Amino acid sequence: MINPKFVAKIESEEPTRRLAVLIDADNVSASVIEGLLAEIASFGETTVKRIYGDFTSTASSQWKKILNKHAIKPIQQFAYTTGKNATDSTLIIDAMDLLYTRRFDGFCLVSSDSDFTGLALRIREEGLTVLGFGEQKTPEAFRNACHKFIFTEVLRPVASQETGASLLASESTSLKSIVIATNRTALIPDQPTKEFPRNFFLQALENSCDDTGWTNLASFGSYLSQLQPDFDSRLYGFKKLSDLIKAHTDIFKLEERSVHGSASKVLCVRAAKQT
Repeated sequence: MINPKFVAKIESEEPTRRLAVLIDADNVSASVIEGLLAEIASFGETTVKRIYGDFTSTASSQWKKILNKHAIKPIQQFAYTTGKNATDSTLIIDAMDLLYTRRFDGFCLVSSDSDFTGLALRIREEGLTVLGFGEQKTPEAFRNACHKFIFTEVLRPVASQETGASLLASESTSLKSIVIATNRTALIPDQPTKEFPRNFFLQALENSCDDTGWTNLASFGSYLSQLQPDFDSRLYGFKKLSDLIKAHTDIFKLEERSVHGSASKVLCVRAAKQT
């Protein structure tokens, strides 16, 4: 079962989780790096950051401008033959070497390539957490092989209106023209990218609630991620699960409750209509 600390992403007094971040430059856009690293930081400490690709090629030139800035170690891999992806093989070999050092609590695999499905499963067998990052085109097999999978579309930077106007007047667009949003809420899409899965939510709520029909919101979020590793409230236009729940009062009822023997409070949720 996935460690709830990685799903809820709440502050804890426990030691920071040590993560190895491995990026497939052939299948990830450099424009997501700011949001990507910020997202990973909410799960733990990135003790290793490596990116794999042929940085002599035109396609990977976008990465050269930001590797030093973010202290990402490039691993140069020339394409030996056409049609064979030597980058994937190098990343997998390095991942296994790092795995056997027993120095990490989890791995972040950044790619939209299904070739890393077996790697994700192998890391999970060792009891480590696997966090996947990729575009929505990522095959379902790789997404489900991870404990948690986050679509990079929700991590893309947002350009200001002034920047947008200057881009239209410009003959070319460079990374310097893009204003990286420092506010985390700016990373959320303006419009939902997925239709709200009403039946999925109701079924998950029914399976996770107690005899009274209520369940802790954090536990509910963890259960959703166990059922669907790529679940992310940002895909439906909301920063947090609680915001999504509040926006659907026809389906859910949200209530704040005091914790017995403590001054803290927790959010609990149940179906709006009890059967």
